[in-house]
Amino acid sequence: MIATILPGSADFHAVGYNEHKVFKGVATLLEMRNFGGLDASEHPTAKQLVQFLQLYSSQNSRIQKPQFHVAISCKGHEMTEQQLLDFAHQYLQEMGYAESGQPWLIYAHHDTDNTHLHIVTSRVAPDGRKIQHDHERRRSQVVIDKILGTDRTQKTEKDIEAAKQYSFSSFAQFKAVMGTMGYEVFQKDGNVFVKQGGRIQKKLPLTEIEVLYKKGYQDKARNRQLRACLKKYRDVCANKEELQKEMKKNFGVDVVFFGKKDKPYGYMLIDHANKTVIHGARVLAVEELLDFATPEQRFDRIEAYIGQLLQLNPKITQGEIFQKLKKQHAYIKKGVIFYDGQSRPLPEEMAAAINRNNRISFIEKFRPQNEAEVELLCKAFKVDRPDMVSISTERPPKYADSVSRLHEIFSDSEVKSPRSAMYQEGFIIRQVDDTYYAINFKEHILINLNEEGFDVERVKKKSKKPKRQGVPFKKSKKKTLNPVKSLQRKSHQGLGKLRKEGVGSHSANREWEVGKKTNYDEVDNGHSMKW
Repeated sequence: MIATILPGSADFHAVGYNEHKVFKGVATLLEMRNFGGLDASEHPTAKQLVQFLQLYSSQNSRIQKPQFHVAISCKGHEMTEQQLLDFAHQYLQEMGYAESGQPWLIYAHHDTDNTHLHIVTSRVAPDGRKIQHDHERRRSQVVIDKILGTDRTQKTEKDIEAAKQYSFSSFAQFKAVMGTMGYEVFQKDGNVFVKQGGRIQKKLPLTEIEVLYKKGYQDKARNRQLRACLKKYRDVCANKEELQKEMKKNFGVDVVFFGKKDKPYGYMLIDHANKTVIHGARVLAVEELLDFATPEQRFDRIEAYIGQLLQLNPKITQGEIFQKLKKQHAYIKKGVIFYDGQSRPLPEEMAAAINRNNRISFIEKFRPQNEAEVELLCKAFKVDRPDMVSISTERPPKYADSVSRLHEIFSDSEVKSPRSAMYQEGFIIRQVDDTYYAINFKEHILINLNEEGFDVERVKKKSKKPKRQGVPFKKSKKKTLNPVKSLQRKSHQGLGKLRKEGVGSHSANREWEVGKKTNYDEVDNGHSMKW
C-alpha cells in the first residue's frame, strides 16, 4: 500500500484534475462529504466545488496553500474499490482529516493497472485551526503500517535480503533494485541508509553491499532478447513512461532512467525474472531507445542523412557511408538501406551516384597521372564522369617493381610471347590509338608501355589470316558449297521434313529422294568436275 501526498495549492487545482478524469470516463466520484448545499447527485461543476473549498478554507487566512491532495494505491487489484475506500476513511481519521464537518472528495481512477484513489480536502479543520502537518509524509507511512498491521523494520530487512539476491555490479544498481521496492537508498560516511516514508528504516555498512558486486557479468543471450523487446515496444509506445509500463507488465523488467526527466543520459534494466541488473548501454543506446518514431520515419531520416552526406562529399563511397551509419545501427548495400531487420531501396539517382563513386574510388587506386589514363580506366569501369576522378602525382607502391618485372620478361630470350607471359603475371594489354597499356586490376597497376620504353611491336596481336605474297586473302562474299555435301544436306532436310510430317515408310522416302531433281546425274557423268 502506498500513500503519495501531492503538492498543495491555493486554487485547489486537484479538483479540476480529477473532474477532467471523470469527464473523460477514466474516473468516478465515489464520495463527496460536507459540501453544504451541494449534492453529488446533482453533479456540481468543478468551479462550484473549488469555490466551496476556498470559502471553507478562508476561515484561516494564514494558510497560503490549503489544498491537501493524496493518492492511495495498492499493488495491482489486490484490494477492491470498496476495500480501498474503507482504508481511505481510516487513513483520513489517523491523519486528522476526519473530524465532523470536514469536507472531502474521493475519486476512483481506472486508467492504470492498479486500484487507486485520489482524496482532495482542506488543511483547515472545521473550527478554523490548521490541521497538524509536521512530518506528515513520515506520519503517513506510520499510519499505513498501523492500519495494515505491518512491522516496517521487519519488512525492510526482508526487502534488503531480497535485493541482495540480484546480480549487480555497483551501488547505483543496488540502489535501483531497492527503488523498485519503494525505498530511497543513499550512502554516507561508509554507511548505507535505507529510507521509506520520510524515515530511515535501516542502516548498514557499505562493505556489506560492496562484497556482493559481480564485475563483468553478462548474459549475452538475454541481452539480445531484451534488445529485441525494447525495440519492439519502443516502436508501439508514445513515450518512455509507456515503454516502462509495457516492459514491466509483459516481461517483469523495470527500466530505470538517470538524469533529467525530460532528457535522461542513461538507464539500467532490472530483470526481476533473472534477478539481474543490466547497464542499459550494453543492450541498446539510450538515444536509440528513446527514438519513438515509426520504421518509415526512421528510413526517411536515414535516407535524408545519406543525401546530406552526398551533398557534403559528392564522391563519398558505400564504405564511407557504412561507417557513418554504424551509430544508427543501419547500413546500405547495393542501393538498399538495411535497418532493424527491414530494408528499403534508395532513390534510383542516389543509388546510382553511390555506385559510381565506388567505381571512381577503385579507379583512383590506380593513381592515374593524366587524362588519357583516366579516360582508359573510366571506359574499363563504365564511369561516365571522368571529371570527378582525381589525377595523382605519384604511382602506386608496387608500380616500379612491376615495371622492372615486365622488363625482365621482355629481355628474356626464351620468352617468345611477352603478351602471354605478362598475362601470367596478372597483366592484360589495352590499346588506345598507338599507345599500349599493361593493366593489373588486382594490384591496381597501370603501365604506359610506350612511355616506359617497351618494344610495343612485341605485344601487338598477330593476324591469324593466311597471306598470299604478303597480301591477306580477301574474304569471298558468297560461300561455294561442296555440291555433294549440299545435296546430302538437302536430302536430309527433305527426309527430316517427310518424317516430321509422318508420310510413308523408309522405302517410300527413298523413292521420293530418287524421284526428286538432284545433281547426282551431273556428278556421275562428270559434267560438274573441273580438270
